[in-house]
Amino acid sequence: MLVLLPPSETKAPGGDGPPLDLDSLPFPGLTPVRRKLADALVDLAADVPTALRTLGLSPRQEEEVARNAAIWSARTLPALERYTGVLYDALDIGGFTRTQRAKAERRLAVASALFGVLRGSDRIPAYRLSGGTSLPALGTLRALWRPVLEPVLAGLGELIVDLRSGAYASLARIPGAVTVKVVTEDGRTVSHHNKAYKGRLAAALAVASREPSTIDGLVGAAERAGIRLWRTGDTELELITPG
Repeated sequence: MLVLLPPSETKAPGGDGPPLDLDSLPFPGLTPVRRKLADALVDLAADVPTALRTLGLSPRQEEEVARNAAIWSARTLPALERYTGVLYDALDIGGFTRTQRAKAERRLAVASALFGVLRGSDRIPAYRLSGGTSLPALGTLRALWRPVLEPVLAGLGELIVDLRSGAYASLARIPGAVTVKVVTEDGRTVSHHNKAYKGRLAAALAVASREPSTIDGLVGAAERAGIRLWRTGDTELELITPG
């Protein structure tokens, strides 16, 4: 099973690992696009006003452009520690035991505008790039990623739980992946706490004693963790929240 998480705009600073080494990342077929995007972000960072405008940032966020300028030299962290925010707070990777952490690193992956897809233990620098961005020299990320990322994800040969948000789901379709919609007991879509509930579900699946291999297995693993999932289609689930 692979639980595919969305990334986050916010990233933890610093790191204790060596600079980015694309050859150490999994899925080598993605390396040319990863390199092209990293180089484009470094080049873009040389023109701060254009970089801010392209990345949808305010003048107060110039430090994000500086991060991009240092992509090749900055220290790195595992992906599950680099990404921060509501979903990753709910996931709480820092609260896992060593055994749970090892399971999580095998079962969790992160969608990324810059790297395509990352395993939980892959070391990356802090950077800023959103899934809906169009880079001046390269065009839309969807046009860049779809031809190479879709075959990689389709060829994984395991149950995929797709928790990505819309912009990242558009970078690669995954036929047969299980999707999860967060709703209240009376059927209303949850928006404000959506990420927190998905983070808790990811945590439950990451540390489950029996790794699910079917959609019914997913429902059972979630139930044992106190999370209610309701099957609404062949590959669709709803996560039921109180009120």
